[in-house]
Amino acid sequence: MNRLIHRALAAGVAASLACAPPPSPSLPATATAVASPTSIVTPARTLEPAAPAAVGMSDRLVPRLDSVITAAIADHATPGATLAVARFGRLVVLKGYGRADWAAGAPPATDSTMYDMASLTKVVATTTAAMMLEEEGRLDIERTVASYLPEYDVPDKRAITVRMLLTHTSGIRSNFPLWKEAKGREAYFAGMINFPLAHPPGAQAEYTDWNMVLMQFIIERITGQTLDQFVAARVFGPLGMRDTRYTPPESLQPRIAPTETEEFRGGQVWGVVHDETAWVLGGVSGNAGLFSSARDLAVFVQMLLNGGSYGVRQLLQPATVARWTSRQRPDASRALGWDTPSPRSSAGRYFSPRSFGHTGFTGTSIWADPEKQLFVVLLTNRVNPTRDNQKIGPLRRAVADVVQQAVTDAPLRVWEAEAEVKR
Repeated sequence: MNRLIHRALAAGVAASLACAPPPSPSLPATATAVASPTSIVTPARTLEPAAPAAVGMSDRLVPRLDSVITAAIADHATPGATLAVARFGRLVVLKGYGRADWAAGAPPATDSTMYDMASLTKVVATTTAAMMLEEEGRLDIERTVASYLPEYDVPDKRAITVRMLLTHTSGIRSNFPLWKEAKGREAYFAGMINFPLAHPPGAQAEYTDWNMVLMQFIIERITGQTLDQFVAARVFGPLGMRDTRYTPPESLQPRIAPTETEEFRGGQVWGVVHDETAWVLGGVSGNAGLFSSARDLAVFVQMLLNGGSYGVRQLLQPATVARWTSRQRPDASRALGWDTPSPRSSAGRYFSPRSFGHTGFTGTSIWADPEKQLFVVLLTNRVNPTRDNQKIGPLRRAVADVVQQAVTDAPLRVWEAEAEVKR
């Protein structure tokens, strides 16, 4: 697939460069200076459709994206995809490609197709809930996990703080398959308490689902509500995100993109969470379990770019959004819950260091760049029919690069290369 995507990408780059003015001597060699017709554009408070040119983006954006994603589907990277791209609160792309499944007669993928979010759950649900509780003074991320969950007050874990969970520096081992032996919440929590740490708390970053499972338990202990109840009432309802939920009913199955075929689960997983940890926890977990659509996630990401507001709704304060989406350590890319661009990441070459995003194992991803006021939501079910399919990585990077290259009123800097030099 790399060759197909790169061929499509190269053709688009050549076309866009042919129309671009020469580089300015006052900018780095990696940047291109372009006129700034959108400098007076006021960001919309709610999403509205617009042509790319109206927000300082090339009219070649859509055909280039079409070429890249169509090539990836032809190479069996995924049965289909849905994509949302916006700048200054204007949606310039909201469309589907391919189909929801490889099966004959499967419905086309559309902006309302519901995908298993996998680890996007960590940021859309769990992190957002934690941000709200912090603002209300009910969560202090500098406190220990054990101060909220007394059962976790054991010698090797006593020093783990909530901040360490959010930055994946807790020392907890990465994704041990506890789900094979611990069924249900109580058994799973007991297994997490008894399992030895891989590193001393705070020593280094190691991404693991258990950090966000513990965050879920903390949120539920504070609020007295299950995580799905809290985010439905406080986040998804106020934003009008009607496609976004845990444990979708069977009536929604025709709208849901199937995921992996797993014999131990009776065949193809469809309409039920793919992640095994979330599955044994009953479908509601801090690490996975959420289902959503491109049209809903577009609203959610725009809320963050708006500084926590959408229309007349103020869910979060701007300072909270800025702090939680900023890198927290010089030796790791993690923000609080969120991730930031790093070399060879799904953000591609051009998303600025101030950008934030996350990926999901099933093939989902979000990247937002506050400096250029743009975002990309790419949803796929690349694990259909098997998780061994690793072709999503090049596709994510290619889509991110095409979107950034389409911006005509701001310099194009190869931030990834600069980050590589600093390492």
